[in-house]
Amino acid sequence: MRTFTYVRAADAAEAARAHGGRDGSRYLAGGTNLVDLMKQGVETPDTLVDLTRLPLDTVAEEADGALRIGALVRNSDLAAHPAVRVRHPAVSEALLAGASGQLRNAATTGGNLLQRTRCVYFQDLSMPCNKREPGTGCAAREGVHRDHAVLGHSPACVATHPSDLAVALAAADAEVQTTGPAGERVIPVTEFHRLPGELPERDTVLEPGEIITAVRLPAPLDGTRSTYRKVRDRASYAFALVSVAVQLTQRGDGAAEQVRIAFGGLAPRPWRARRAETELTGQALTEERVTAALDAELAAAEPLRDNVFKIGLARDLARTVLLGLTRP
Repeated sequence: MRTFTYVRAADAAEAARAHGGRDGSRYLAGGTNLVDLMKQGVETPDTLVDLTRLPLDTVAEEADGALRIGALVRNSDLAAHPAVRVRHPAVSEALLAGASGQLRNAATTGGNLLQRTRCVYFQDLSMPCNKREPGTGCAAREGVHRDHAVLGHSPACVATHPSDLAVALAAADAEVQTTGPAGERVIPVTEFHRLPGELPERDTVLEPGEIITAVRLPAPLDGTRSTYRKVRDRASYAFALVSVAVQLTQRGDGAAEQVRIAFGGLAPRPWRARRAETELTGQALTEERVTAALDAELAAAEPLRDNVFKIGLARDLARTVLLGLTRP
């Protein structure tokens, strides 16, 4: 039995003091990922700071139509929120595609973004893993890596980020609001998660002791349509082999006024398809043009021995989703 100090914070200042920015401190919200990792011995904190009493569990509409989602809003509540379902259906669909109903009732918005990889080598203490223990190596590169990254990985780590929600938020140009020892800041979701480089143990750009307080969803343009699709090995309760979130606004002549595409399951963070977006903006969305733009985006892929199939799967999935949103 490992002992640890437990602190239930009443506000963000108390939480920050209790955490102290120390390596052995962890913030606790829904606990759907952290508690599992503690049971496995992957996480061994000496201090848990419970955030669940902080007043961060509401969705507020701002004057410009943006939604400010508190970090402690439960996944099930966010998926069912009327404004989210109407204005950001991709966000609702992504949440409903993840985990079980019971887990969604416990999991939080902030915690969803902070969940760690489901790479089996990360979870197995008997295997080398640079993300868990820097400098030990990456067993997945030559091991079982069918589910792993084809974009943005490094020699140190080929794990993918598991969040469905983060992919939909990336396509919506959402922002993460935080508070910490250095004050408050706003981080675009697309810059929140780090690529591994030589520091795979750092999943995000958060500094020690920094707390997510909210996620801001900007109001979409009039006429915008969005959706989220996920391919997995079984129909439910499985992480994505490949997923895609698309947000599309068309002009009166049918050309794309604004197109945003984000992939999941391909990289260590949600992957915004910037090159494909640039090639499609202002253009009529024909099958040939969409295919060419997606092929150009995915040309940077560096698949491993057993996951080259992800490239074609991602292209075909994104093409189907994008053309399905296109207004004749």
